[in-house]
Amino acid sequence: MGKCVLMVVLLVGFNGSASARDDGRYANEPLRDWFEHLASDKGACCSFADGVSVTDIDWDMQGGHYRVLLHGVGIDVPDTAVVREPNRYGQAVVWPFMDGLGNIHIRCFMPGPGA
Repeated sequence: MGKCVLMVVLLVGFNGSASARDDGRYANEPLRDWFEHLASDKGACCSFADGVSVTDIDWDMQGGHYRVLLHGVGIDVPDTAVVREPNRYGQAVVWPFMDGLGNIHIRCFMPGPGA
């Protein structure tokens, strides 16, 4: 859980919705347990509260790889960050984080319908 909290802390200046960490408001969501166990080859994605829903126009495939638009910046999703499990939520979700140099990275990406 320490990495999840660190990602949220690093994102506070990057994304206003990042402060919406799992503070209990998602406790009764039907897919909560499923989200809590999602992982990519990079490891656990953390909770849905740590992710950002991405609309269809903000993600696509280029050259056989996913690309996500976050705050006007197109970011290539590493193949190791793609969640291979079928998307039960429906909408695409990305779990970004910012490193100490201000670079945005993708820990997990779950494509939406039409992928």
